[in-house]
Amino acid sequence: MPDAIFAHHRLAPVYDAFDGERDDLPAYLAIADELGADRVLDVGCGTGSLAVLLAGTGHTVVGVDPAEASLQVARSKDKAAAVTWIHGDATTVPTLHADLAVMTGNVAQVFLTDDEWSATLRGIHAALRPGGHLVFETRRPERRAWEEWAADTAPFVLDVPGIGPVERRLEVVEVRLPLVYFRYAYRFVADGAVVTSDSTLRFRSRDEVESSLGDHGYRTLDVREAPDRPGREFVFIAERTT
Repeated sequence: MPDAIFAHHRLAPVYDAFDGERDDLPAYLAIADELGADRVLDVGCGTGSLAVLLAGTGHTVVGVDPAEASLQVARSKDKAAAVTWIHGDATTVPTLHADLAVMTGNVAQVFLTDDEWSATLRGIHAALRPGGHLVFETRRPERRAWEEWAADTAPFVLDVPGIGPVERRLEVVEVRLPLVYFRYAYRFVADGAVVTSDSTLRFRSRDEVESSLGDHGYRTLDVREAPDRPGREFVFIAERTT
């Protein structure tokens, strides 16, 4: 089940405001062009920022996400109805013969068990054409991002258009590597309502990720820095080989 931050009817509409400028997206657009990708599958597309950007530059795009509330936000951005939106996950996507599949943000880290990760890699493999590519990012465990999160206890308030002031607090609940558990609490100033969202991410090493890709019919072509967070993330570029 998707986290409340993506699935709750009050949280999904404020997600983009708190997510800020998506400095990571131009790099994915450049990679799509570098690989000559026409048909692109955006796995865990969320509120659709990348999918709409890709469609606006001439790509044929399918966005899939298990959170219907986020998909509603995504559809509202897709004024030209250029993206095919699917409510589901990588295991429910039909055969698309896609040239490229992408997972941005923390999507690759929400699959907590080996079985969940394997099922996702298999689903994407089936959606890609032979020789198609998978590109995704994941945080480097050695950078211990959760320590920075734990130190960030001050409330953060944004005035969200159409909604009003919203206060957000972050709490790291538990670190039990490779899993990190954390909670966001949002307070809507207009009516005082507080909505919380509990999340868990799995931090996989580079070797673990590369090994899992090889086990599921992919070849790792390159591992790059994330331009918006240098030294903090890996960006994997893999090719479907079977």
